Amino acid sequence: MTCANEGQVRSRDVQRVFDEGHPVHGSRVVVFLAPGTGAAAYVAGRKVGNAVTRNRARRILRAAWLEVAPGIGNGHDAVLVAREAIRGAKTQDLVAEMRQLLHGEITHP
Repeated sequence: MTCANEGQVRSRDVQRVFDEGHPVHGSRVVVFLAPGTGAAAYVAGRKVGNAVTRNRARRILRAAWLEVAPGIGNGHDAVLVAREAIRGAKTQDLVAEMRQLLHGEITHP
């Protein structure tokens, strides 16, 4: 898992969040949360589109998470998985969706 300033994501950490985490499903994103250090990973599979589309999806996920994460607190690791519907979405669309999905986890708006 990585924080905003760190490099490589370890696959074993991502797998741990998938195994132990609580998934929250939205139309554009699935958020897995598990107890941890506050790290995050961003995943966009081939169903999302070609490489350019997947990279854009990851950038949008990262930007949206950086806005939502301070409300979650540092006690959770997150894996954000892009869905096909993310194509054409704006960062603010994802911020609104994540806030709605994680309303029980957010301590302050």
